[in-house]
Amino acid sequence: MALDFAATYKVLVLGDSNVGKTCIVHRFCDERYYDTYISTIGIDFKQKIINLDGVPIKLQIWDTAGQERFRTLTTAYYRGAMGILLLYDVTNLESFNHITYWLQNIEENASPNVVTLLAGNKCESNDRMVDLDSGKKMADNFDLPFFEVSCKDNINIENAFLTLSRKIRELRELKGDPFQETKEETEVLKNKLDSNAKSCNC
Repeated sequence: MALDFAATYKVLVLGDSNVGKTCIVHRFCDERYYDTYISTIGIDFKQKIINLDGVPIKLQIWDTAGQERFRTLTTAYYRGAMGILLLYDVTNLESFNHITYWLQNIEENASPNVVTLLAGNKCESNDRMVDLDSGKKMADNFDLPFFEVSCKDNINIENAFLTLSRKIRELRELKGDPFQETKEETEVLKNKLDSNAKSCNC
């Protein structure tokens, strides 16, 4: 069976504001935990080479802003996304209840072939408002792989990204390459990101 070698997978991290999207990206890419909250303005971008069952794969991870005023901006970044890590906060019931909104947004804007994984962050907390079974039930209802994760204690972060990557690989082996984004389009998005960062007065 042919495996991708040195392939590039584009992954979006979605979810409400303050659920830990930036934190999970930094924990995975930089192996660091930041306990200070800084709101993402628009979108941020990181890359990491992973060893996916002996095969090097480059992940392009796009960290999106959860605030309502940035949602129209981030819809442009759905194009070409192969995987989506949809995050909620187990200590914030509202972020869990918004999962259906995000899934609808994904259906409307992303490729029909995109692979989505559901993750509940801050599972180390004693102040949880969403139990494990509720998360599993939500994931089962939409046929999504599911993990509870902790950026603080580094629980299941790597497992979540590796599982998402394996699902993407399986889909590409089954269907060829159903994702249409070219390298040139990715460069346009990266340049747009740089331009937004320079021009933002926030």
